Amino acid sequence: MLTFICATPHKYNSYMLNISRKIKWFFYKSFSMLSVIRGYNVLVVLVAQYVTSIFILSAKKSFRAVLFDESLLCIVLASAITIASGYIINNFYDSEKDLINRPQKYHLDRLVSQQTKLTIYFIANFIAVIVASYVSFRAVLFFSAYIFGIWLYSHKLKRILLVKNLVATFLAILPFFAIFIYYKNYDPVIFVHATFLSLVIFMRELVKDLENLRGDAAVGNSTLPIVYGESMVKKILTGLSIACIVTAMVLVYAFPLGKMHYFFWMTTGVLLIFSMLLRKSNTKKQYVILHNLLKFVIVVGVFSIMLIELSWLKRLY
Repeated sequence: MLTFICATPHKYNSYMLNISRKIKWFFYKSFSMLSVIRGYNVLVVLVAQYVTSIFILSAKKSFRAVLFDESLLCIVLASAITIASGYIINNFYDSEKDLINRPQKYHLDRLVSQQTKLTIYFIANFIAVIVASYVSFRAVLFFSAYIFGIWLYSHKLKRILLVKNLVATFLAILPFFAIFIYYKNYDPVIFVHATFLSLVIFMRELVKDLENLRGDAAVGNSTLPIVYGESMVKKILTGLSIACIVTAMVLVYAFPLGKMHYFFWMTTGVLLIFSMLLRKSNTKKQYVILHNLLKFVIVVGVFSIMLIELSWLKRLY
């Protein structure tokens, strides 16, 4: 009896320790999966789709009507799930390159096995198509094509010079075209906004090529910095910066933007700083800073859409 009493606390402590380890391992794997799907980026796209729907595409509807629109919710959810699955398949094919470019992220992502990633990828795509089916058959075709396009990009197109940058930019803005089509709003200002966003995203893709130069060279990828050199890419980025500024000024002076024009003036300043820093940049750390500047423009741009209509509180009901 004494032996049993003494052994019981030890067994209990051992049991609780195992439970604690399992819980910790579960959280580590969950955090790893969030890293793989880049949950932050998915969340930004989700918010951007709703903000665009409320303040640009459905300006005559109340917040309540937009937020509780089941079809819009299905489109946004299908987009988020498809983008997340796209990051998974991209991570699957880029594991060798990530070991060189992002060793810390690579080791975090490796907590989830490649087989588990593939399983989640197929399940996520199936769910995305099912969710899209609640909208229409056209939505099913759209998201099926989107899923195929992401896979084709990750598997083949990512290794083709310049095509990878153009396709990556197109795939990044495609979720917004889904809601444009849904609302059937083809106002010219929307296409000018889309042009501005496309230019910024394309710039970000080129900066990522500069940032990942070492890893791309190691795995044999053909990118503009590898084929034509960093100086040529810098010249292209400078030209794109000018194109962005011109597009921003067109939006400011040709369309009614409310107080959102402050964002485009701010962006002009950021892009000028970007161009000055670009000339002196030649290390991965410096390119990461440039990359983050462009991400800052994109994220701030999403929330600045609310400045188009300062009387938006009246539309709550």
